[in-house]
Amino acid sequence: MAGPGWASRQLIEAAQAGDLDSLTAVVHGAHPHVRRFAAHLCATSQDAEDAAQEALIVLYRKIGTLRATAALTSWMFRIVRNECLRRARSWRREIPAEAADRPAAPAGSAEEEALDRLDAQRVAAAIRALPDTQRRVLILRDVLGHPGGAVAESLGLSTAAMKSQLHRARAALRRDLRDTGLGAGRG
Repeated sequence: MAGPGWASRQLIEAAQAGDLDSLTAVVHGAHPHVRRFAAHLCATSQDAEDAAQEALIVLYRKIGTLRATAALTSWMFRIVRNECLRRARSWRREIPAEAADRPAAPAGSAEEEALDRLDAQRVAAAIRALPDTQRRVLILRDVLGHPGGAVAESLGLSTAAMKSQLHRARAALRRDLRDTGLGAGRG
């Protein structure tokens, strides 16, 4: 059985056995694929680079724990995904002081909480369905609350292009949520 395309089974097995040259070759071969995946998943290019580096460090340190050589690619991409999510959560924790001073919303019934979770799942699915640039702009601007200029700069867009992508993302999201019945309210 062949490896993931950028590393043969024999190379991966040698790396797992502790051969430094093989390990170096596996990490070097994985790097462009991991970076490309992180660039599509993370909100900023800096987060993508950091997530890719973290995934490669984990690969270097823990390749010996990998049970099946064929699982290397999915293992690496799971590490990248988790690191991108961790970074997005840490951004979310950086709440402005004035937002922290607001009173908490009153707790609802169990039924309301269940409906809210279902709504959140629908919104998350609709956001995931957006094209890459629109998804990133929407997350950075509307979910994480970053200023428009900072969002444009972090994504390498002009302010006008960022605003256009944000408008398209919001319109697509509204359309998708309206089609699933979420945009019309619960009745």
